[in-house]
Amino acid sequence: MQIDELTSELPGRVVAPGDDGWDAARHFHSGIGEPDAIVRAASVADVAGAVRWAAGEGVPILVRSGGHSAWGTVPGGLTVDLTALNDIDVDGTLVRVGGGATWGHIAEALADHGLGVSSGDTASVGVGGLTLGGGIGWMVRSWGLAADQLVGAQLVTAAGDVIEVTEATHPDLFWALRGGGGNFGVVTRFDFRAHPLDAVVFATLGLTGDARPILRALRDTLKAAPRELTVTFMDVPAMDPSAPAGATITAVWIGDDEAAARSALAPLLDLDDVHETDISVTRYPEVLEDMPAADPDNPMPGFVGGNTLLRELSDDAIERLVAFREANEASVLFLRSLGGAFGDVPQERTAFPARDATWFAMAGAFDIPGLVDDESRPVIVTAWDAIEALGAGIYGNFSMSTDADFADKLYPAATMARLREVKREWDPANVFSRNHNVRPG
Repeated sequence: MQIDELTSELPGRVVAPGDDGWDAARHFHSGIGEPDAIVRAASVADVAGAVRWAAGEGVPILVRSGGHSAWGTVPGGLTVDLTALNDIDVDGTLVRVGGGATWGHIAEALADHGLGVSSGDTASVGVGGLTLGGGIGWMVRSWGLAADQLVGAQLVTAAGDVIEVTEATHPDLFWALRGGGGNFGVVTRFDFRAHPLDAVVFATLGLTGDARPILRALRDTLKAAPRELTVTFMDVPAMDPSAPAGATITAVWIGDDEAAARSALAPLLDLDDVHETDISVTRYPEVLEDMPAADPDNPMPGFVGGNTLLRELSDDAIERLVAFREANEASVLFLRSLGGAFGDVPQERTAFPARDATWFAMAGAFDIPGLVDDESRPVIVTAWDAIEALGAGIYGNFSMSTDADFADKLYPAATMARLREVKREWDPANVFSRNHNVRPG
């Protein structure tokens, strides 16, 4: 591997083992990487040069923006760090965002213009990984996925060419970028169509008692709720002082109409085991969470479980999810409402699976010695597999799997076949394989 050639082509941009700053450069939000080299790109030309070198050497590429992906822990390969490509340009409701920007950065910039783009929950998450994987966020019922708001992209291909991708210029590639992950190139700029957004109503409801009747009421409430409302349910163990044990419902209402938000949440507030912790008007950037970076000295335990996209939050699904949480002391249960604008998009319009899902559910036990062992682990896996089987798909962005075959679980057969054809056209050598990988058709 000719690292010297890469260093000569991109002077001052390449960091390799043994160089000054290597240890700092290989730290990312979710852990510590062991790549062969890192290119800290300062321009699109830097990205193109890095891609051409990697393709010529047969070296796989990992693209880093926010750095939340588990793929950063896979040894070897070339990491292309887009952190410096974080410009945000607002032209009316058209927002052009550099591939290294984070959602907190974007939310703050757009708030100054009275605009918003539906994103995830965490400020430090990168625009690239979230959008390319679909992007379920707080406005999913009103505006759909982050990928649904994408109208164009600047892409560095596996050949090192820089192209503009829209539905008009490259329809199949544009389709694949909306949910097909980072399989098709390095997106150095995302073009979104933003929405008017001056404020949101943010609500936190504390819960006690049995979660089953509460979840049934939550499901029934969302069936009739206006699209302005999106909710989550979370039940977590006491892992640290910043995350006290217990169950909560969190809700976001688009706009500043607190009375309307309260009216939509009334069926829940009327329950004896639900109490209002806070309901107030706030800026959207304040809603996004700050997730602490991984601590190398205290690594997170493994996670035994997964996620699924449910067409219906049935009584059976509720029972299985709550029973999973009850059976595993150190486990987490999380649900988010879908439907609305998310379901308006025909399945064939994007690569994202299960557009008919109405709920997203995730559950998992933390693989902690003394709580999970070789005997209990298969039992937990079997319990999760039974829950996953109720769903219509899996959301790749919420999976920490680095299994090379995991993508086969993400997409329906017809979607995967089409993705493989797009991959064959744009990345036949599978240079972009450090992701939920779609192999060339």
